[in-house]
Amino acid sequence: MGRVGVAFSAGLNASEIVDCARLAEELGYDSVWMAEGHGGDQFAVLAAVAAQTERVALGTCISSVFVRSAPTIAMSAAVVDQLSGGRFILGLGSSHKVQVEPEHGVPYAKPVTRVRETAEVVRRLLRDGRVSFQGETVSIENYELWFQPFRPSLPIYFSGVFPKMMGVCGEEADGLIMVFTTLDTGAEARRHIVAGAERAGRDASAVDVTSLIPTAAADDPTEAFDALRPGVAMYTGFFPRYNRVAVDQGFGEEAATIAEAWARGDHDAAIRAVSDAHIDSVCIAGTPARCKERIAAYHASGIDLPMIAPMAAGPDARAMVETTIRACAPN
Repeated sequence: MGRVGVAFSAGLNASEIVDCARLAEELGYDSVWMAEGHGGDQFAVLAAVAAQTERVALGTCISSVFVRSAPTIAMSAAVVDQLSGGRFILGLGSSHKVQVEPEHGVPYAKPVTRVRETAEVVRRLLRDGRVSFQGETVSIENYELWFQPFRPSLPIYFSGVFPKMMGVCGEEADGLIMVFTTLDTGAEARRHIVAGAERAGRDASAVDVTSLIPTAAADDPTEAFDALRPGVAMYTGFFPRYNRVAVDQGFGEEAATIAEAWARGDHDAAIRAVSDAHIDSVCIAGTPARCKERIAAYHASGIDLPMIAPMAAGPDARAMVETTIRACAPN
């Protein structure tokens, strides 16, 4: 089996994530990733993981360029990189207008430009120790680090689900982070990365193609599919971007039903509207053997690093996550 990562978002507390990260390292996972949102501060969690692991790479999937300033992101990345001995990967993205504005009170505009300018500020600050920058979305008169970063540069991945951002990854990023990908997405993403790399005179093969894949393993496949249904409903119903992805993937009628139910507050109806076919298309669900077959298929489809994203909630969440991590283990 090729490289496999594991990503955490919600359902576990910080200490439980650290324990599961240690398990993932023992079982041969390539990397451990932490999402941003309501599941805990990603840099703090990854700093704790850094202290308890030795080999796995550590990444953010993703850090929103709107809810943290560019220098704050650079400092946080440099600290985790130092604590981990140079194992850190900074995943950057724009997040979503439906989160950034109502939840954080920050205006959301020119997301692609903001990602690019934030990455440039981070690179300059790590390399030079200070930065002055005047861009369209980021303006910094002067900022100076009061410590020496462990590395003068570190890998920066961009999130992307549509062709424009995939092309930007080819132009500037070290990797692409996708989510809700089918077995057709990897090849499509690679085409856009190649086009972007050609525009910038870069080597497209150096861009790591990764994807967050919601995952649940159980001896009873129905249990695994049911564990993933609420997450697919929430993403499809709440986020316009992922609703559009579902439409593009051929689940247009289902996506509309889910979004309508979610908008009126009937989350149970939205969950019931998620089909097994939809889950099987963009997730990894089923028995341990089936999960490993799906990971292999994602590798074969052109995704360099599938990141399983165990989805679990409630009092049994940790046991469910550990079961999934063990079932999908590379070793």
